[in-house]
Amino acid sequence: MTGRWKREMELIPLAFQACLLFWAMSSAVALEPQMGSARVVFQTNYGDIEFGFYPTVAPRTVEHIFKLVRLGCYNTNHFFRVDKGFVAQVADVAGGRSAPMNELQRTEAEKTLKGEFSDVKHVRGILSMGRYSDPDSAQSSFSILLGDAPHLDGQYAVFGKVTKGDETLKKLEELPTRREGIFVMPTERITILSSYYYDTEMETCEQDRSVLKRRLAVSAIEIEKQRMKCFP
Repeated sequence: MTGRWKREMELIPLAFQACLLFWAMSSAVALEPQMGSARVVFQTNYGDIEFGFYPTVAPRTVEHIFKLVRLGCYNTNHFFRVDKGFVAQVADVAGGRSAPMNELQRTEAEKTLKGEFSDVKHVRGILSMGRYSDPDSAQSSFSILLGDAPHLDGQYAVFGKVTKGDETLKKLEELPTRREGIFVMPTERITILSSYYYDTEMETCEQDRSVLKRRLAVSAIEIEKQRMKCFP
């Protein structure tokens, strides 16, 4: 065997390893779900949290949550659970809002969803539907993952991911909590003052979005005034 032939034979395993590495990296990229262009912003009393949706992963869940947002259902709702390194969970709007709901809001909020379980991993920033023991019992409560939770994989429907607002999540994790059974709950109310949505492919002007945020902040104050009139 000539020296050249020997060198070429030694290179085969390296080339094979490179192919395997390329395949593994390509597979990882392929498993990353595609995010839609819609964005939702929750304006809380500790800062904003923005998130996007995975419509190809959980289409019915995305449609339902986005409709709840468009109807203003999450306004005056709250995070009833904050378990540092695990989850921050939004309450079901039917019982979690401080403002009353109209008939259209209540009808949508009381719908239950068939579980859309997938291979998407529960890691920090992921949005995952809350539910009871029935896998098809999800309504409007969902969790924002504050850490990796592989034991939830395939058991709860992942439908989106936080795109901005990690600094707000960190603030929530530092708040005082109390334990009630399996739940770690904040000792003070973390209110979703108002919410809004926009499309990244259609709305790119930061100035216009800033004006919109100010208008919604005023709207949140007006909602609170209405709530006080109903429940003095």
